[in-house]
Formats: sequence, structure tokens, C-alpha cells
Amino acid sequence: MLRAALPLLALPLAGAAEEPPQKPGSPGELPPGLVLFRWQWHEVEAPYLVALWILVASLAKIVFHLSRKVTSLVPESCLLILLGLVLGGIVLAVAKKAEYQLEPGTFFLFLLPPIVLDSGYFMPSRLFFDNLGAILTYAVVGTLWNAFTTGAALWGLQQAGLVAPKVQAGFLDFLLFGSLISAVDPVAVLAVFEEVHVNETLFIIVFGESLLNDAVTVVLYKVCNSFVEMGSANVQATDYLKGVASLFVVSLGGAAVGLVFAFLLALTTRFTKRVRIIEPLLVFLLAYAAYLTAEMASLSAILAVTMCGLGCKKYVEANISHKSRTAVKYTMKTLASCAETIIFMLLGISAVDSSKWAWDSGLVLGTLIFILFFRALGVVLQTWVLNQVRLVPLDKIDQVVMSYGGLRGAVAFALVILLDRTKVPAKDYFVATTIVVVFFTVIVQGLTIKPLVKWLKVKRSEHHKPTLNQELHEHTFDHILAAVEDVVGHHGYHYWRDRWEQFDKKYLSQLLMRRSAYRIRDEIWDVYYRLNIRDAISFVDQGGHVLSSAGLTLPSMPSRNSVAETSVTNLLRESGSGACLDLQVIDTVRSGRDREDAVMHHLLCGGLYKPRRREALRCAQAHASSPHPQPVQRRSYPGRAAMGTWQCTCLQKPRRLCPWTCRQAGTRACHPWRAWHPLPAPRPQL
Repeated sequence: MLRAALPLLALPLAGAAEEPPQKPGSPGELPPGLVLFRWQWHEVEAPYLVALWILVASLAKIVFHLSRKVTSLVPESCLLILLGLVLGGIVLAVAKKAEYQLEPGTFFLFLLPPIVLDSGYFMPSRLFFDNLGAILTYAVVGTLWNAFTTGAALWGLQQAGLVAPKVQAGFLDFLLFGSLISAVDPVAVLAVFEEVHVNETLFIIVFGESLLNDAVTVVLYKVCNSFVEMGSANVQATDYLKGVASLFVVSLGGAAVGLVFAFLLALTTRFTKRVRIIEPLLVFLLAYAAYLTAEMASLSAILAVTMCGLGCKKYVEANISHKSRTAVKYTMKTLASCAETIIFMLLGISAVDSSKWAWDSGLVLGTLIFILFFRALGVVLQTWVLNQVRLVPLDKIDQVVMSYGGLRGAVAFALVILLDRTKVPAKDYFVATTIVVVFFTVIVQGLTIKPLVKWLKVKRSEHHKPTLNQELHEHTFDHILAAVEDVVGHHGYHYWRDRWEQFDKKYLSQLLMRRSAYRIRDEIWDVYYRLNIRDAISFVDQGGHVLSSAGLTLPSMPSRNSVAETSVTNLLRESGSGACLDLQVIDTVRSGRDREDAVMHHLLCGGLYKPRRREALRCAQAHASSPHPQPVQRRSYPGRAAMGTWQCTCLQKPRRLCPWTCRQAGTRACHPWRAWHPLPAPRPQL
């Protein structure tokens, strides 16, 4: 019976090994029977390994965060690299060869785009453009400085005999190595600085530099690689001019590609009102298309997807639904986190393969010393120049953190793997040096940067949304500074930002947003409306009487040109008013006095105001019996109690409304039971 069941499982029989196999289609061949089980690993190998690596990375993050003490001392990127080293050693011991390494194609086409898109899409645009001058200075001038000084210093080290003669590299070879090792890596900076929680200005300068220096790194790498392949004797003066021109072509071209796709994405989401289900797909698809288009045209792909995320967020967030915004946010964060985890794990696994690198102590130590020294020197010199024109200068503590935060990562490793060993004989030594530099900056500097920040007492970031008061003052100062620049005739930063906002409001917003999204509304009325809704819900939760829709209206939200804006604004600004405009300051716990005021208000409304209700009914009947009746409209008095009550209305003709002065409005806001009815007429003197 067992021998009869084995053919069904596609397993060989023990006694059938000596039978010669018959060719398919031979006369004596029996038709194949039904197979119940068959092992087909080769058909699902690739997707199964991808799913397995993502599962291992996710389980590793869960295990790391089980101990709060470990994650508070050791950055997650360091733990992932160490885990990669362990997994690489296990694979090498079992398979007798290194497998599952970080390939440049996989890194640049699949792992890097989600991280850069997440960074660009959720980057604070106001803070980024406020510090754009400093970011460009560190990204362009700083990267050029680090590349040329590091490459020249390593060449001088070789000429001095401190590098082994077996390292066969010339001046152009060292410049090529300096161009790929000098750039600050966005993945490493994001992984380490998000756990340190430095202040927003310091973070945006370092992280913005790591994003924008991609154009300089790509140009230097390609130019130096071309010069090495051509040979130093064949390089002409026109080649140097082409190298300088390519810097502008690669950077500006990548930014232009990103802005074009941002425009297309915003315009497409304007017409997705009836197909909300595809909105998250459009965001990821067009952003990834921008990255691939820039990569196809040999432009800066990182800069393209960064500008795409920065340029489209405002319009896309206004067009798509709330559920789509939530889906985009969490999907983007999930993809970026998984990609970052896999990158650091594969970095650790790739370091195990000793067949791809060769060791030279002089080159490794010299590179570590030079990148730290020239990074610090460049930051000090550039900051001194920037502080001459910056309104808020960068102090010495910020310069120390910026110098120490120049981390290298997977971008440098992928670029050094792409070198051709036939053109660059010292590739194996450059690979070993790059691995040591990446591990040193991510592990050693990542472990010590948090104690350094605490010891230097660097200002930390404050994770809270700005209050309404802060937002109002910020907008007020923006308009004042723009007006001052306009008056004195100096067209500075605030003037051009105000001009851009006017252009955006007049043209771009109306073109890229649907009509309901760019409608101008008064923010004061919007906040006031939400406060009334919140007070109404609290009142119902406390067991109050629910009024009918005929007796309840909430204030509408008119535009800034509304006539009633001045009176309502003065009402809310009156010192006697207990209304609170800030949602973050409101205490949801009601005191006994508040409940007593609410009970007294409803008692007076139900008992003492009946004559006025009869008066309103009489006015309505007289209006209906008049030969030329005027339209009756519902009006709500914009008074608000100290802790909020319902807003009652009555049907009256507009000319019979009792006008309020600011002082009367403030007085009424302090008395909940008098806030919703006009003042009684003064008694005639006897």
C-alpha cells in the first residue's frame, strides 16, 4: 500500500532505481497518474525570498523595541547592521558562499525611492525654504570641498609612502573615490537624527544637505569615472567645461522633472472625486514615475522625487479624501521603514563577503581621518560666511553637531560596487575602505551622537502643533516683513514669498484644486464653528435637552469680505469674553459651576422667556397677513457662553434685530442665560 501511495506524492520508489527511464511518447509508456503533492520551489523562489526578508526585518524591529533601554542607547540602524553581520555569517557557514548581498540595481531602483519620497512628501516646506540658502551652500560647496580635499589628501598620502604600493591608483582614481565617499547619505542621516530629536532647524539643514548633494555626487562620480576611463592624458579643457555644465544640467533637470510630475499628480487628483479608491495609487505611481524618468535621463533621481513630493503635497492633500490621506501616509511610512530596514541588514550581510574587498590600513585610517577633519573644517568656514547674512546665526554647538552628523551609508557602498575593476585596479581596496567608513559613521558616530547632544545641551525639537495664537502671529509677521521690504524698495525673501503666495492663490490653486478646496473662508469663523459643535456634543452628553432643527442653527462660515466679521471678531477679542479660541487649551472636564450655569440657563429659557416667544409668534403672524410680505430669514446671534451652550434662534424680520455693541457682546458672553436674546427695551420713565 505504501508503494502504491508514493507515486501519488511524486517521490521515487526504493526498488525502482534500477529500472531504465522511458522516453516520453514511447510505445510502452504509461500515462502519468494524478500527483497530489509536488515541490516547486524554483517557481516561487524570488517572491518568497522577498517576503521572507521583509518578515525577518519586521520581526527584528519588534524584538529590538521590546527593550526600551536598548533602543534608547543604541540606534536601530546599528542593531540592524549587527543583525546583518550575524545573518551573513550564518549564510556563509551553511552555503559556503556569500549570498543575498546589496546589489546597486536593487538599491537604486527599489529600496531608495520609498525613503526619499517619504522624506520629500512630509518635509516641512516652510522650514526647508527658509533655510534653502544654507542647505544649498552645504550641499554644493561643501560636497565639492570634501570630495576634492579628501581625494587630494589621499593622493598625497600615497605619494608620501603611507599607502601600500599594491594600491595601484592615480590622482583621478583618488578623486573618484573622494567623490563617492564625501557625500552625506540621506538614509543614514534620517535613521540616526530622527532618534536624536535635535531642533528643527539643525535637522532640516543636515537632512536637506543629504538630499540635495545627490546632484553633486552623481555629477562628480560620472565625470571622474569618465576621466578615469579616458585616461588623464586624453582629458582636454572642453571636458572640464562639460563637467561643470553637467552639474547644472543634472541638478536643474532633476528638479524640473520632479516639478512636472508634481503638476501632473495635482491636476489628476482634482478629478478623482468619484473614484476615491485610486487616489493613493496615483500618488505612488506618478512619484515613482518621476524617479524612473530622471534615472532614465541620467539626471538626479533623488532630487526629482524630492521636488515632486514637496511640490504636490499641498494640492494633493486638498483634493483627495481623508481616508486617502490616511492610506497614503501610513503606506508611505511602512514602505520607507521596510526599505530602510532591509538596506541596513543587507549592508551587514555584504560585509561578510571577503572576496570583494582587500585591506590596507594606511588607506583606511587616512580616509577616516580626512573625512572627519575636512568635514569639520568645511562646516566652520561655510558657517562663518553664512552667519554674515543669516538673521539667526548658527552657533558653535550647531556646527559641532553638523560636523559630527556627516554620516555615510548605502549610497556610497552602491557607487563603489559599480566601479569597473578593469578601469580602477584599486576597486577592492576602495570597497573595504567604504565598508569601514559606513560602519564607523553609522555605528560609532550613531552611538555617540545622542550623548554628545545631551552633553552639549543642544536645543531639542518640540513635538506639538502650533496654537492658533502662534499661527496668527506668524502670518502677521510675514505680512509686516513683506510690507517693510516693499516700502523700502528691497525685494528680499519675504517679498518674493508674498508674491509667490499671491500667484499661487490666484492661478495655481484654482487650476490644481477643485473648487470646494480653494474656497476662501475665515479661520476665526471656522474655529468658532468647531467650538460650538464641541460644546453642543458636551451638552448632550451631560443630559441636556435636545432642541429640534427648527430651533437650532450653527453659525455659517462667511468669507473675509463678510460684513459680520468685524462684530464677531470684536466680540471674541473683548476682554470680558470667556470664549477660548485655542482648541488645545480647552478643558473638557466641566466644573460644578458650569453645570449650574447650564441648568439656570435652560430654566430661564423655559420659564421666563415665554412672553418673548409669543411676541415672536405675533410678529410672524403679522408678517404673514401683510399685503407685501418680506422674506423671513433665520438669524443666529453670534454670542457664545463662557463654556459653551446651544445657539437658539427665532423667526423675525431683519429690521427688528437688536444691534449689539462690543461692550454689550462682551457682557453677554459672561452670562450664559442672557447670551442668546436681545437686551430688553428700557422702561419708560414715570
